Amino acid sequence: MPRHAARPSSLLALAAVLFVTPAFAEAGISVVLNQAKIVKIARAADTIVIGNPAIADAAVQDATTIVLTGKGFGVTNIVVLDKQGSPIVDEQVIVSRHDPLSVRIYRRAQVQTLSCTPYCESSYKGDAEKASEQEMNSNQ
Repeated sequence: MPRHAARPSSLLALAAVLFVTPAFAEAGISVVLNQAKIVKIARAADTIVIGNPAIADAAVQDATTIVLTGKGFGVTNIVVLDKQGSPIVDEQVIVSRHDPLSVRIYRRAQVQTLSCTPYCESSYKGDAEKASEQEMNSNQ
């Protein structure tokens, strides 16, 4: 049986698939509501833009460290530019509740959120969560 050498174009296509696939595994930056997450960047940041500041907030710790804080539920984005205006980061930011440690109790139109760490107590609610619950309750 004759052996065939792999074509360079086939190897390039395979390499492209192998290097592109991991990008799809990371679907953005996940942040828990009312918690902060440290984001390290490759170069010094000059400008930081958050698409919807009601969902997330960003603070500069130092030139290569950003602290993201979850303000409200939802998806927004963060864009970080260097001094030349070139993008360093352009990612989605997903803010969600940390379900294993919280419980929601529904009593007709009333919703109560409890933080169970380790005892269940009423949790702090930001303006975005209060507005979300008010909207949910008005639809019932």
